[in-house]
Amino acid sequence: MKFFFLQFFILFLFLSKRNMAKSYADLEIYKEALNLYFDIHKMTLNLPKFELYELGSQLRRSADSVVTNIVEGYGRRRYKA
Repeated sequence: MKFFFLQFFILFLFLSKRNMAKSYADLEIYKEALNLYFDIHKMTLNLPKFELYELGSQLRRSADSVVTNIVEGYGRRRYKA
């Protein structure tokens, strides 16, 4: 039974190393968030003038925050001891 778990663990390590992203730009979630950011930016430009600068700005900043948090989180994935 121990041998099976050892094989499973080695296989898991091999697959996790092989599929690791080399950069945050390789992450699917980053690509989706970036596409969402561009879509939100385009949509907010069509808001009425009285909401363009308040609500539009807030929506654009929040969409940008999602993208930058993914990038920052990727950079912190290796913690120092």
